[in-house]
Amino acid sequence: MSLRLRLSLTLGAAFALIWALAAAWMLSDLRNQMMFSLDQRLVASARMVAGLLEQMPPLPSKGEGTHFSAEQLSIPGGMACQVSSLRGEILARSHGTPEQPLEAEKMGFRDQMIDGAPWRSFTLARGDLRITTADRQIEREALNLSVLLAASVPVGVALLGCLCLLWLGIGQGLAPLNRMRDALMRRNADSLEPLQIHPLPSELRPLLETQNQLFQRIGKTIERERRLTGDAAHELRSPLTAIKTHLQVARMTEGAARDQSLARAEEGADRLHRTLEQLLLLARVEGSLSFDDGVQCNAEQVARLAIQDAASGDSRRISLQVSPGLSDAPVQMPAVLAIAAVRNLLDNALRHTPGDTEVELNLEMIGQRVRFQVRDHGPGIAADDLQHLTQRFWRSGQSTGCGLGLAIVQAIVQRCGCGLHFDSRPDGLRVELTVPVQSLPG
Repeated sequence: MSLRLRLSLTLGAAFALIWALAAAWMLSDLRNQMMFSLDQRLVASARMVAGLLEQMPPLPSKGEGTHFSAEQLSIPGGMACQVSSLRGEILARSHGTPEQPLEAEKMGFRDQMIDGAPWRSFTLARGDLRITTADRQIEREALNLSVLLAASVPVGVALLGCLCLLWLGIGQGLAPLNRMRDALMRRNADSLEPLQIHPLPSELRPLLETQNQLFQRIGKTIERERRLTGDAAHELRSPLTAIKTHLQVARMTEGAARDQSLARAEEGADRLHRTLEQLLLLARVEGSLSFDDGVQCNAEQVARLAIQDAASGDSRRISLQVSPGLSDAPVQMPAVLAIAAVRNLLDNALRHTPGDTEVELNLEMIGQRVRFQVRDHGPGIAADDLQHLTQRFWRSGQSTGCGLGLAIVQAIVQRCGCGLHFDSRPDGLRVELTVPVQSLPG
């Protein structure tokens, strides 16, 4: 069911219900007013007959069967009139009066059955006379029905007109949505340009802005994937070329030269393996894959596991210092990501630190977060290059890595709500990674 039809049915049903209640109220009030007017006509006719009788010669005391025409008594058509004495003798009757006498014992209004038909009568006492006027209920109901029908036809026509206007108004109100739909249908499948639709109601502007933001995010994702593919192809081409070259040299040489070429080919294969592992980890971190394996580690355990993984297990070059107030609570992120982030920071520090110098890893609590501070003793990074440290495949002139370690750390920071800060000084680079920790049960 379309939105236009659903809105039309819902609002139309509400309109019809409200109009039906209003019409029922109006018609009921109109019926009551009509019956009151007919009753007042009986009263007025009775008083008018009484006034005429006062101007006419006295009626004989025994006037049973005396008849007057409706014109003589000025009785409206369809109404009967009867004049009787206090003793019940009928002194005069109009020609429209039924054969059965009208009951005139009680004053005022009365419903009675005469000649098998219901009548509505009114009796007025004037001196020694009783004047009774009456009309048939069937005629009263027919008149009332005709009035009600005459009043209900405009109401029905107005309701149908409102429903038609409602259908047209909803269609006009949904026209911007239709324009947005048509604009999306006309777009090329590869087009990520923002939608430009004017004019647009204020209620639909957030939808248009959200749609354009989605296009922008999709464009950035596609551009990032293209750049990753291009950079990966470029980076993987170099070690593959080196491996192929060294193997060709080894095939053509003997002895020490051959061993040296094979060793360099193996180094190239190791570098290629590390690059592929880093690419796979980066793709998993930036994707929607889950790393939650149920394993929880506190900050010190994360640090020690990262030290074991860094630099192929050469943990003697890394100095670990733990502050006394360090919490034993687990870190509030998957342990595998926390270990990978700290390991990449240590690998980067070891790569830029002389072989006879240690890399320092300090752990301390800052509020509800633990800070991992990695300090190397290398030449440092120029201030203009700090902004490029977390870019993919970016390397400084003296770096021998693949340029993915810090990019992975940045992706982990963005995914897990951590913090990352670089501070380059003449005596080396300091990197601070802040990780939230879980609250211990009190």
